[in-house]
Amino acid sequence: MSRDHVQSAERPTGDPEAPPYGAEAPYLELLARGVSADAYEQPVLLARAQGRPAEWIAALEHAKLLALRVRSELEGRRRREAELSALFETAHDLAGLRDLDAVLQAIVQRARSLLGTDVAYLSLNDPDRGDTYMRVTEGSVAARFQQLRLGMGEGLGGLVAQTARPYVTDDYFKDARFQHTDTIDAGVRDEGLVAILGVPLMLGHHVIGVLFAADRRARVFEREQIALLGSFAALAAAAIDTANLLTETRSALAGLERANEIIRDRSAVIERASDVHDRLAELVLRGGGVHDVAAAVSEVLDGTVEFTDATAAPAQALEAFRTEGHAVRHEDDWIAAVAAGGELFGALVLRGHPGLDPVDQRTLERAAMVTSLLLLARRSAAEAEQRVRGELLDDLLDARDRDPRLLRERASRLHADLDATHVVLAARLDGPAADADHEADARRRLWSAASHLAATRHGLAAARDGGTVLLLPLDTGDTATDVARRTARQLGTAVHEAVTVGASAPVEDLTARPDAVAAAYEEGRRCLDALRLLGRSGDGAAAEDFGFLGLLLAGDRDIAGFVDRTIGQVVAYDERRGTDLLRTLDAYFACGMSPARTKDELHVHVNTVAQRLERVGRLLGDDWQTPSRALEIQLALRLHRLAAAPIRH
Repeated sequence: MSRDHVQSAERPTGDPEAPPYGAEAPYLELLARGVSADAYEQPVLLARAQGRPAEWIAALEHAKLLALRVRSELEGRRRREAELSALFETAHDLAGLRDLDAVLQAIVQRARSLLGTDVAYLSLNDPDRGDTYMRVTEGSVAARFQQLRLGMGEGLGGLVAQTARPYVTDDYFKDARFQHTDTIDAGVRDEGLVAILGVPLMLGHHVIGVLFAADRRARVFEREQIALLGSFAALAAAAIDTANLLTETRSALAGLERANEIIRDRSAVIERASDVHDRLAELVLRGGGVHDVAAAVSEVLDGTVEFTDATAAPAQALEAFRTEGHAVRHEDDWIAAVAAGGELFGALVLRGHPGLDPVDQRTLERAAMVTSLLLLARRSAAEAEQRVRGELLDDLLDARDRDPRLLRERASRLHADLDATHVVLAARLDGPAADADHEADARRRLWSAASHLAATRHGLAAARDGGTVLLLPLDTGDTATDVARRTARQLGTAVHEAVTVGASAPVEDLTARPDAVAAAYEEGRRCLDALRLLGRSGDGAAAEDFGFLGLLLAGDRDIAGFVDRTIGQVVAYDERRGTDLLRTLDAYFACGMSPARTKDELHVHVNTVAQRLERVGRLLGDDWQTPSRALEIQLALRLHRLAAAPIRH
């Protein structure tokens, strides 16, 4: 379809009431102002009130949907940034812990703000009295609720404490999973609470309290919100643990007041702990990495700290850490697992320090916790970027978004240049799948590897049709074949399985011709299917690699390119020298490749035929008369003759 036809399909012409290209302008203004979602209906309502044509209304409706999608994505990103920022701020408070109540109050305030609940509160177990009590509340208005003391095992908090697992109820008074008491129900009723989420505060495998978020109306808490509250609970438990440790340390120092050397040693240990906490907080705030954390802890603990994958660390030590919640000694090393939400990322290993002070042990554990937060933050950011890249490529493939300016802006934010020449590649795994789960896992690994490759090459990638599609820029001096083979090799190395890749011919003007991306993808898929049929699994190729079969695979049927690649040098030689090599080749093949019959057909001496064929061999290569080459040359001769023939009316 020509560019004019594309434009005419996008908006009617000749109608003074037709919607302009700027139909999305009011929504860009609404996005810039950050107004509520309700305001996005106003431009459509105003256009209808003014009696605008249906095309105008449709354009505004389409722009509204896109704007709301962008607004939702922006709000999601702001929410994730706020969550990570709050976690990092809380970690910073913990690193510089001076007032336990202030830290716990900050944790409850941030949990309530980020989850958007009416009330948030934290209860702690009292081992001396055998019950639990409210320690911190935020948003509470009922005095009886704020002063509640509950027997162990009562209410939703008792269920959380018994099972050491998060629990949520959409309607507290209708939920029979936990034990109701008059005291608890009266306090909850005074506060007007309906939906309640509780997560345990854990020290090792012991529950020391519960962190709650609650609403005065029915509400369903999402999995991400439960995980976020769990992260705050972990920080609260760490704050309590740190406060207890500091209290124990102060008691020990008071009891050993006459032992000056012990006091000095203990003070030095505490100073190192405070120093490493400050350093870890600084690393978090300035975006440091896992190895930066290991280096900082190495310096403070006077040893060598390394981050290792879960597969490289002793499994028994990791299991002991996850059970006890403390760093574990393994031979002459100390090991602290780096984990979050039941997922194991790896471990911090302290080497060459068999005798570890309890405070230094806590320092190693805090470093492991900070490392897990950094890994979670980086993974979340990477997954968000991968999704955005996939969405843009999906839009290009499906030709839903035809605004070139918007396409360029979206690509620019991903450091991709849609004005450059690109190649569309279809990639698929060729290894046998043991079962459906194994196949799904293999596809996810392929998509992840392709997304990483696309990000490093300033391209795009998306999962599609049981495989992956990539849009990669074509570097100077590269061909589509080079890109396909290199991509097959890189993806196969990343996923440890054979990956077959089919490439399209180079594609230009992606924003001006959105349909070209979809057509190029189909061409790449045909090349992929051809490779698999030919038994070339794990290889990469483009249509140009298949000779005349490439004409059948190519989406645009590049006949001129095929002719030029096959006999272009002979054509150029005839044009420069005024020779008759093309006519000689035609006659040679028509006469069954017999020089004797060819000289009769051309009315020349047989030596002349031999000289011309020798010249052809020098131009096309010594193998030009092999069956496969001869077939391609004959096809190219016929296509060249048809292209040069005049059109008769």
